[in-house]
Amino acid sequence: MIRSILGALVLMALSLTGLQADDKKVVAITQIVEHPALDAVHQGVKDELAEQGYKEGENLTVLFESAQGNSAIASQIARKFVGESPDVIVAIATPSAQTVAAAAREIPVVFSAVTDPVAARLVESLDRPGANITGVTDMLPLEDHINMMLRIVPEAKRIGTVYNPGEANAVALVDQLETRLADRDMELVKAAATKTSEVLGAARSLVGKVDAIYLTTDNTVISAVEAVISVGERASIPVFAADTATVSRGAVAALGFDYYDVGRQTGAVVAKILRGEAPADIPVETVEKLSLAVNIAAADRMGITIPNAVIEEADEVLRETR
Repeated sequence: MIRSILGALVLMALSLTGLQADDKKVVAITQIVEHPALDAVHQGVKDELAEQGYKEGENLTVLFESAQGNSAIASQIARKFVGESPDVIVAIATPSAQTVAAAAREIPVVFSAVTDPVAARLVESLDRPGANITGVTDMLPLEDHINMMLRIVPEAKRIGTVYNPGEANAVALVDQLETRLADRDMELVKAAATKTSEVLGAARSLVGKVDAIYLTTDNTVISAVEAVISVGERASIPVFAADTATVSRGAVAALGFDYYDVGRQTGAVVAKILRGEAPADIPVETVEKLSLAVNIAAADRMGITIPNAVIEEADEVLRETR
C-alpha cells in the first residue's frame, strides 16, 4: 500500500516536472552589433516579457548572440538558433533579420529596428506580413529630420552622410533622403563605409564639401560614430543624427525614437506569439512617438549655436563639457 502511494507520488512529481518544462518558453535574441540603441531594444524586449509574465530564469530562457557587425557571423548565429528550436527568434536590425528569415522557415520570427521590412523582403506588406515573420519597424521621419537641421543651420544646402552600401536599411534611407533633399533644392553628399574601420576616412572625405552631416540609423556608422563626431569638431561641421542616443556621444541634435520603447513594443509582439498567435496574423507595428535631444556643448565644439526656441522644445538637453 505504502509503495503504491509512494509510486503514485513519484509519478505525479514527474508529471508536474514535465508540465513545467513544457510551459517554459525559449526566446532567442540576435542583433547585428552592440551599440546603445540596439542594446536598448534588447533590454526593452526582456523587460516587456517579464512584465507580461515571462521571467528569465523562471518560466523563460533567453538565448543571446551578437554578430559584432559581421554578416557571416550573423548567418552562423541564425543557423545555430534554428538548430536549437526556440519558441521565437527575435532579430534586431535589418541584417540580422534577413539572415534569420532566410534560415528559419518554421520558427516564428519577430524583427525589431528594421527600417523598411518590405524593401528588405522580410514581409509581403505591413498589414499582412505573411509567413512566419512580423515585427516593429523604425522607419525614420526624414522630413522632420530635415526640418530639425534647418532650424539649427538654416543656411545649409549640402548635407553629408556616411553609410554602409551593403546594408539594405541604410541604402533605403539614403535613397529617400536624397530625393527629399532634392525636392528642397538641397544636395546629399554620400560617403561609403562598408565596415567600422572605414567610417573615419569616409567622414574625412566630406570635409570642405558639406555644410552639415546627418547620420541615419546605419549600424556600421553608429557603432563608430565617435569617428564622425571627431571630424565634425575639427572641421566645424555640425553632426546631426536620427538616433537620440547619439547626442550623448557628441552629436548636436537628434529627433528620434527611444529604442528602449521600441524594444518594449517588440516584446509585446513576442508575448502574443508565445500565447499562440501566428506571426502572419500580426500586422507590422510602427513607432510614432518622437523625442528631441540636443547637446549645447557639442554644438559649441562644432562652431554653431542652437536657437533657444529649439532648446525649449527639446525633451533632453545636454550641457556637458569634455
